[in-house]
Amino acid sequence: MTISRLSLVNFRNYAQMRLDVGDGLIILSGENGAGKTNILEAVSLLAPGRGMRRAALRDMARQSGAGDFAVAAELNDTQLGTGISKEQPDRRRTRINGASAPTNDLAEWLSILWLTPAMDRLFIEGASGRRNFLDRLVTALEPSHARNSARYDATRRERNRLLAEERAPEAEWLDALDGQLVQFGSAVAEARARIALALNNVLAKADGGLFAAAELLLDDGGLCDENSICDALSASRQADRAAGRTLRGPHRADLTVLHKTKKQQAVKCSTGEQKALLLSIVIAHADLIAEQRDMRPILLLDEVAAHLDPGRRAILFERLAAKGGQVWLTGTESALFDGAPSNAQRFRVVNGVVQAQ
Repeated sequence: MTISRLSLVNFRNYAQMRLDVGDGLIILSGENGAGKTNILEAVSLLAPGRGMRRAALRDMARQSGAGDFAVAAELNDTQLGTGISKEQPDRRRTRINGASAPTNDLAEWLSILWLTPAMDRLFIEGASGRRNFLDRLVTALEPSHARNSARYDATRRERNRLLAEERAPEAEWLDALDGQLVQFGSAVAEARARIALALNNVLAKADGGLFAAAELLLDDGGLCDENSICDALSASRQADRAAGRTLRGPHRADLTVLHKTKKQQAVKCSTGEQKALLLSIVIAHADLIAEQRDMRPILLLDEVAAHLDPGRRAILFERLAAKGGQVWLTGTESALFDGAPSNAQRFRVVNGVVQAQ
């Protein structure tokens, strides 16, 4: 899982850019607003989903709202590409080896994990952000999870539309939709539970001395298989009708992270501890992917070095390099990466121009 060439056209502040890279650490330094995070965001679009910023597609174009953009990558003999056209700025198109493909198929080729400053608020904001975070972890290991989640959401939207109508929907039609929700919802819930358990096993064996010892607690409301979801939908149909929406199901699940050493929930930890917990989870997840898929995922670590003292930064860089794979890091100052290995690939980003150092 290594990008050998990244190409951008009309993406954010890049009119055109081509970057040749290899395995190991890729360090992008430059002032705020230079375009470092834009490169990481482009890489994140080579996986299913809305990218690491979850921005609207039309806002990613260099002419925001009125232009097109393209992101392409070469992985040995494989070419991946995604972007939008001026005619359909809200529709993302994806190509694999020159042929059109569903965006979710990108997960068959690349696993991409990221940690951004915006994720520092993950533990104190709503449950939807934590569900999205967990679903990205699951999809990186089980690409079918993205399809099951999309089908579950589409079916739930259709069910909500019927529930919100003034005239009571036919029971047979709701039964059919409930059957689909049970099928896709159970697949989603079971995949989340599998990955949470597997991650906890990896985290339990990890050295928590550098960062924080984390444990994932999945709150699925007891809706973890076909029978429980089916019973919940049947029991809440009258309440759903009154509310005009589906009140129970995997779409209401939440993720709690525990600081095991302190026996404290992440939401009650300091900002630095929360960052450390996230970093521990992301690195453990990368280890799990390497173990199960026999290849390491691409890591995108945006401004992560600024939150660590020099000693911890050096240890982090050493560990990332030792584990192998491709890791993209950003920072405002090149001095933040003084402890990085000598073979790290270093680039300076200045106003949408990338120069090798």
